[in-house]
Amino acid sequence: MQQLVKQLPKQHKIAICALSTFVLLLMILPSEKANAYKDQSVQALNQKIMSDDAANQLQVGQIYPVEVDLVDLASSDNDKDNSPQLQWQNVTVKNGDNLAILFKRAGFSAQTLYKVTSVGKQTKILTKIHPGQSIAFGADDNGVLQQLRYAQDEVDTLVVTLGDDDKYHASVESKEVEVREQFAGAKITSSFWNAGIEAGLSENQIMNLANIFGWDIDFANDLRKDDQFSVVYETRYINGEYINTGHILAAEFVNQGDVYRAVRYKDGEYYTPEGRSMRKAFLRAPVNFKYVSSSFKPRRFHPILKRWKAHRGVDYAAKRGTPVVAAGNGKVIRSAYNKYNGHHVFIEHPGGIVTKYLHFSKRKVKLGAKVKQGEVIGLVGSTGLSEAPHLHFEFIVNGVHRNPRTVKMPKANPIASKEKNTFLALAQQKIAQLESNKRVLLAHNSNSK
Repeated sequence: MQQLVKQLPKQHKIAICALSTFVLLLMILPSEKANAYKDQSVQALNQKIMSDDAANQLQVGQIYPVEVDLVDLASSDNDKDNSPQLQWQNVTVKNGDNLAILFKRAGFSAQTLYKVTSVGKQTKILTKIHPGQSIAFGADDNGVLQQLRYAQDEVDTLVVTLGDDDKYHASVESKEVEVREQFAGAKITSSFWNAGIEAGLSENQIMNLANIFGWDIDFANDLRKDDQFSVVYETRYINGEYINTGHILAAEFVNQGDVYRAVRYKDGEYYTPEGRSMRKAFLRAPVNFKYVSSSFKPRRFHPILKRWKAHRGVDYAAKRGTPVVAAGNGKVIRSAYNKYNGHHVFIEHPGGIVTKYLHFSKRKVKLGAKVKQGEVIGLVGSTGLSEAPHLHFEFIVNGVHRNPRTVKMPKANPIASKEKNTFLALAQQKIAQLESNKRVLLAHNSNSK
């Protein structure tokens, strides 16, 4: 064999040496060969498990379902979510219901009710729920209340959750609200109310507009045909869907040729563009009313007593249950009931002024309480000598009855000096916005004719 190799050409000898070296390497490296064989086996197994179509779709990072033995799954450290599935039920408030009845109807004890209402101020709102509203109760498999949800309004939801400490904790979930600005304006042809509705304002907005200018304009007696108004107000949306209107940001009212303007500031008050408060020390009408059902008169035929007598106040017709507020800051000197006045409240104010509020369905303040202007003191009703729901309001100065609609009211304080420059810049912007929208509306109305 060696003689034969020697007789071969030189290049053949080199090839034989290389081949021999390669065979030797294969012999001394069996593990790499085994690994290659293993890879081939795994590939074959995968091809057997997966269809050709699924194999072609395999991508890096994808996770495919694998059957796991149930015993292994139960003992797996990866299974961290062992929270129970809650059983939910909605309980709707009916007439005559209270919170105890609602909890009992939902199957929960008085002790659970006590724990929930003892959380703090946030859960006290549950005691003020009204017919038609509902509470959602979520219980575990043992019937223990784990979570309670109450939608306070379109934005806020009260959530009461049982914690690991076996105590309930309250929080409020608030949806994100988008605020937009909108303009409305109209000329009065028949009534202010109808003009407001035709302009697209809600009932509350019409009332609020009247309240803003109510110290300067008597909306019961001073309005005339061709008076006009314009407002810039907020509209609120959640996820692009309209939910309600917000504050009036700026407004103008032209009454018998006199122009009144108001701009809302961040303190929630309204001021003239120069910074003077629109608010006076007293409200002329301490209730959102629909109309004046009886004016201040020296002689009026009483519809119940059937005789002539002085009507020393103003009657504001309003829906039963409408909140009535204090006309000014003062102290409650009477909160009682009798057959003439029904439920009534008297308030004493500085400067020898007393205001009286009659025929409430319910009083909200007690004798001796100190109240601020705008604070709710009762609800409109028809108790005592009354034929229909209304507020009878009296304004007494140094013992003499005065007409609340015409008596000169002391002015409130102007905007704070440190806020004035900021306010003046805001007012200039809002008044310009009003003027611009008025021109657009006027042009639109002209083109429509």
